[in-house]
Amino acid sequence: MSIITQIISEFIEVCLATLSIFSLLLLLRVLLSWFPNLPWENPLLATLASITDPYLNLFRGLIPPIGGVDLSAILAFLTLNLASSLLGSIGGPLLVNLAYTRPYGLG
Repeated sequence: MSIITQIISEFIEVCLATLSIFSLLLLLRVLLSWFPNLPWENPLLATLASITDPYLNLFRGLIPPIGGVDLSAILAFLTLNLASSLLGSIGGPLLVNLAYTRPYGLG
């Protein structure tokens, strides 16, 4: 396997792992939002909110709360899963093609 193939492979793996970690953080944020008495001034909770809220805010403008329930997280999770699936499905064939591609002049 060439160095370019290894770099792209590692990059795709890092991206997929990052999306997976972000999904877990987002799930934790959504679950914690069900407890209204939590002190969001706590540094740990404030950090979690500062990481996940900008992404959730993208979807809060698209789906208004229904009966006080914020459904934007569903769309946020669907989008993350779609991104992970696309990255995984594009990454596989891309790596196969790169593995069989030879640089010019080598044969």
